[in-house]
Amino acid sequence: MDAKTLLFLIFAGVLLLAALRVITARQPVHAVLYLVLAFVSAACLWMLLQAEFLSIVLVLVYVGAVMVLFLFVVMMLDLNVDRLRVGFWKHLPVAAVVGVLIALQLALVLFQGRWQQMREPGPGIATVNNIEALGHLTFSEYVYPLQIAGTILLVAIVAAIALTLRARKDSKRQDVGRQVRVRREERVRLVDMPVAADNRQDADAVARRAGGQEHEK
Repeated sequence: MDAKTLLFLIFAGVLLLAALRVITARQPVHAVLYLVLAFVSAACLWMLLQAEFLSIVLVLVYVGAVMVLFLFVVMMLDLNVDRLRVGFWKHLPVAAVVGVLIALQLALVLFQGRWQQMREPGPGIATVNNIEALGHLTFSEYVYPLQIAGTILLVAIVAAIALTLRARKDSKRQDVGRQVRVRREERVRLVDMPVAADNRQDADAVARRAGGQEHEK
């Protein structure tokens, strides 16, 4: 067994264990961290397959952006784990059957003899950089799908910001411009209220008593 095969078995085992812990962890934060470990292990597998671009994109996009966003959302929402786990064991047999069917489909595809022919690179592929080939295809044959996907993502971002900034009746908001433009007369208003005779006598008595106590000191 060479070193490449050993590394593949190690990263594949870590990936399977991390994926299993994602769905069995009790805490959502731990599940997100296990998902990050799964993505990093998958990126290492891509690196072993000499697909450096896909490996770096997987780490930068999913681990560096998406998973960090998920982690912050999970921490800020303070999810009720007990409520989310209701019905887990009830639906586990159906999920297990679906998982076994997917595994059988993958096995049927991978165990065919055609995959053995893909080990040897085609003519001219061994001398071409994969990043250069991806860049050429992206900006030549797939330039319009790329622009359409970017436009859809831009619309989604604008829609998310618009939904966040919409006025809601059940939330309180501060109008910073109105706070800055406020004047002193609008902040404090002095009111001169008449004092009754009895209240004035009581106030004078309290003042004389306080003055006498200060004089004794």
